[in-house]
Amino acid sequence: MKRNLQIKELFLKNFDKPVTELKFKNLYELIVCVMLSAQCTDKRVNLITPDLFKAYPDIKSLANANLASLKSYIQSCSFFNNKAQNLIKMAKAVCENFDGKIPLNEKDLKSLAGVGQKTAHVVLIEWCGANFMAVDTHVFRVSHRLNLSKAKTPEATEEDLTRIFKDNLNYLHQAMVLFGRYTCKAKKPLCKECFLNHLCTSKDKEI
Repeated sequence: MKRNLQIKELFLKNFDKPVTELKFKNLYELIVCVMLSAQCTDKRVNLITPDLFKAYPDIKSLANANLASLKSYIQSCSFFNNKAQNLIKMAKAVCENFDGKIPLNEKDLKSLAGVGQKTAHVVLIEWCGANFMAVDTHVFRVSHRLNLSKAKTPEATEEDLTRIFKDNLNYLHQAMVLFGRYTCKAKKPLCKECFLNHLCTSKDKEI
């Protein structure tokens, strides 16, 4: 469909090979950041992680972490109780099942505690440049406002976007995240400044 192709091209043109706003130095830090970022802002995660990574600099130290101590580092993060438990379980599984090396395929990543499809895809997108789509709240909102999907779940929305866009999914995912975060916001979207204004028919559109 011509309109969908125009949307794709405009995303790629306006966001030049975008990357996540999460700050990380290695694969271990990336997976921890992505797990913490679920239903939490990247800005908040970036405030938490410097002290967290000083205390637990690698997967082995995280696997051996004391739960209460770990919670104290991430308590300003949403759902920190669950996340702390999952981080330790994830790290233990990496040490026990993958010889201390974080796996880089979807199936093995999803076998880890706290790592669902979205988290696995974001890790593979950011670390490997994999041709995957990942749907967070921003991507879900943007894709529905632009009538790219009518699906009720993130997983089904991901299928729609993957089918429509086919390639450059890693860049399109991140472009849609940033677009949803700063332009096509949940409240008061910046429609007058939007480069997709002429293609948008959303009922939320502010004229």
